[in-house]
Amino acid sequence: MSMDEIIHQSETRESAKSPDKSSPAPLEPVASNEPRLLNREISWLAFNTRVLEEAENKAHPLLERLRFLSISAANLDEFFMVRVAGIRGQIRAGVTQASDDGLTPTQQIEAIQKHAQAVMHEQHAIWGRLRQELRTKDIFVLNRDEVSNEDLVWLEQQFMEHVFPVLTPLAVDPAHPFPFIPNFGFSLVILLAHRDFDEHLRALLPIPSQLERYVRLPGPSIRFLALEDWVLLFIDKLFPDFSIVENGAFRVIRDSEMEIDEEAEDLVRTFESALKRRRRGSVIRLTFNADMPQQLQQMILGEMGAEPGVTMPLEGPLGLSDTKQLILSERPDLLFTPFNARFPERIRDFGGDVFAAISKKDIIVHHPYESFDVVVQFVRQAARDPDVVAIKQTLYRTSNDSPIVAALIEAAEAGKSVTAMVELKARFDEEANIRWARDLERAGAQVVYGFVDKKIHAKVNLIVRREGQTLKSYVHFGTGNYHPITAKIYTDLSFFTCDPALCRDAARLLNYMTGYAQPAQMEKLSFSPLTLRKTLDNLVDVEIKNAKAGKPAAIWMKMNSLVDPELIEKFYEASNAGVQIDFIIRGICCLRPGVKGMSENIRVKSIVGRFLEHSRIYCFANGKNLPSSSAKVYIASADLMPRNLNRRVETLVPIENPTVHKQVVEEILVANLRDQAQSWTMQSDGSFNRVANGEGLSAQEYFMTNPSLSGRGSALNVGQERA
Repeated sequence: MSMDEIIHQSETRESAKSPDKSSPAPLEPVASNEPRLLNREISWLAFNTRVLEEAENKAHPLLERLRFLSISAANLDEFFMVRVAGIRGQIRAGVTQASDDGLTPTQQIEAIQKHAQAVMHEQHAIWGRLRQELRTKDIFVLNRDEVSNEDLVWLEQQFMEHVFPVLTPLAVDPAHPFPFIPNFGFSLVILLAHRDFDEHLRALLPIPSQLERYVRLPGPSIRFLALEDWVLLFIDKLFPDFSIVENGAFRVIRDSEMEIDEEAEDLVRTFESALKRRRRGSVIRLTFNADMPQQLQQMILGEMGAEPGVTMPLEGPLGLSDTKQLILSERPDLLFTPFNARFPERIRDFGGDVFAAISKKDIIVHHPYESFDVVVQFVRQAARDPDVVAIKQTLYRTSNDSPIVAALIEAAEAGKSVTAMVELKARFDEEANIRWARDLERAGAQVVYGFVDKKIHAKVNLIVRREGQTLKSYVHFGTGNYHPITAKIYTDLSFFTCDPALCRDAARLLNYMTGYAQPAQMEKLSFSPLTLRKTLDNLVDVEIKNAKAGKPAAIWMKMNSLVDPELIEKFYEASNAGVQIDFIIRGICCLRPGVKGMSENIRVKSIVGRFLEHSRIYCFANGKNLPSSSAKVYIASADLMPRNLNRRVETLVPIENPTVHKQVVEEILVANLRDQAQSWTMQSDGSFNRVANGEGLSAQEYFMTNPSLSGRGSALNVGQERA
C-alpha cells in the first residue's frame, strides 16, 4: 500500500431531528486564546501513529500486522524527505513567519522531532514484540550468535557468490576521503585492528540497495538473517588480517524536494537535471544504532556534515520499512484471506462492451471491491474500436508496465488521435513518467506536459466515437490514479458517463490543460484552480441558509486531508449556524471538531484498515434529511488542501444519475460513517480514540462480502438516521 494512509471512527448517531423553524440561538464564542487550527505536520504524525497501532491490532493476521509496521516506517521516511526537508529549507532561508496554526518553522521542527522520535521508538518496541510472536509461528529472525556451524558453511558459500562481488570496502583516512552516501544509504562503520601489528583501520562498508535486506536460510523451518549480520560474519573476507574492534550501522535520509525553474525552456530536460540534483540533497535524518561506540558516532556525524537535530539513535535494526521482505505468501494462515475483485455486472451484462453499458446508464465502479480491469477495458476497447476517432487522457501516476499506456500506444499506432496529459511533477514518479511519455511520443501520440506552476492531478479520460452520422463522447472521471497495482489496495471511485454536458466540460478542461485557454463556461463540472473552491463555498452557504431557515442542513464528506484554512473557517461558520457535519478523513485534519462556540456540530472520524481509503466524496443535504435523493453529491480528485484548490488542476464531478447517486450516498457514505471495527474518533486537541478493536461493522469487510448493490437497494438499514 504506499502509502501507504487511513481514516476514522464510526458511532451510530441518533436520527437528525428537524430543527425548529426559528433560527438557532447563537453559540458562545470560542475562547480567544484557543488555536482555531491544528498543525498539519503533527496531524500527519498522528495519522501515521494510527497506521502503526494497527500493527498491534490482534484482529489482523500476524504478517499483516508486520505489514502495517513496514508501511508506517516507509511513510515516516517519505515524511522526512519531503515535509521535514521543506521546513528545514525555510529555516535555512531565514523564514520566521508562522504557519496557519501559529508555529514558526523552528517551532514546527522541534514539535516534529519530539513526536517523530516517540513514533520511531514505538516502532522498534513493536518490532521486538512482533519478532517474538513470529517465533511462536515458526518464523525466526536470527541473531548472529544463533547461526549454527552448518548454517555458516552455507552462508559463506552464498556470501562469496552473491554478496562479496558487489561490496566495496572503503578505508577512511587522509588518502581516502569519506564517500558520498546516497538517499536511503545504509552503511556499516567499522574500527579494525591488524592481527600482527599495532595498527588500526577505520573503514566504511556501504550496503548496496540492490541486495535483499534479509537472507533466508535453508532448512525445514523459516529462518532469516539480516544482511548486516551476514556481512559482519564474514568481514574478514573484505579486510584480511584484520579483526573487528568496534562496529555500528547508520542510515541516511536526504532532502528529496525539487526546485523547478518556472522560466524553463524545456520542462523534460529541466526535470532530468533536477532528478540528478535530488539524489545529492542535504541530510534530513541520520539514524544509527544506539550502541554504536562514541568514537564511531563522532566520525560519522563529523563526516556527514549533518545539521543539529537530524540525528537519532535507535535500539534495533535501522530501516524497518525493509521488514516487508519477511511477509511470506507461503504462510496464508498469517495473511488476510485473498480477495478477488468483482468485474462490474453492468458491463458483463453487455458482453463486456463498455460503451454499450455506459450508453444505457451512468456507471460507478467502487475499487478495489470492483475490478480496475473495467478502466483498462475502457481504453483497450477504444484502442481497438474502428469507430473511435480520439482519446484524450490525463496521466499522473501509473505502473511501469501500465496496460493503460500500452492501450494508448496501440491506439496511436492504429492511427487514432491520442492526446496524453503527462504530469512530470508526480513526486517520485518523475523518471517513470518521462520514460513512458517518450514511448507514447514514439507511437505517434500527442504528449503534453501541462503547466510549469501547477500539477495536473485530475483523472479524466475522454473518448470520442463515431456513431452513425454523429460523434458521441464517453468520459471517465476518477478519484484515484490510472494505476492497476494501487487500485488493488486503494479505495477509489471510477465514474463513467456519456452525459453530453459532462463530456463537453471534460473537453473544455482538457483544452485548458493543453492550450492554457480558460473555458468561457462550464455546464456541470467544477475544477481548480478556477471554480472548485467557489463551488464548495456556495454549497456550504446553501446549507447555512437552510439551517438558519429551520430546514434540515447537513454535510457528509470523505477525503484524505482537510487543511485549507478558508474552507475550515467556512465549516466553522456552518457549524455555528446549526449545520450537522460529519467528516471521514483518512490522514491530515487541521480542523478542530467539537469545540464549544466554534465546531460543536462537527464530528471527524478516521478509518484505518486493510485497504487505503482514498476516494473523495462531498455530499450536501440540500434541504432534506440525509441520506436523500435530493442531496447534492460530488466525487473529486481533490482533497481540501490549499495546493489542491489553488495550485493543481482538479475536478469536482456532480453525481446526478439516481442509481449512482443512491449507491454513493446510501451505500458507500453510510457504510463508512457506520464503520466501527476500523474507526477512530478525533478529539478537539487532534488526538484520536479507537472506537472498537476489530469489533462491530467493518465497512471494508461489508464491501468485500456484498456484491455491487447499485439499483437493488442497500443492505444497510438507512432509514432517516444520521450515521
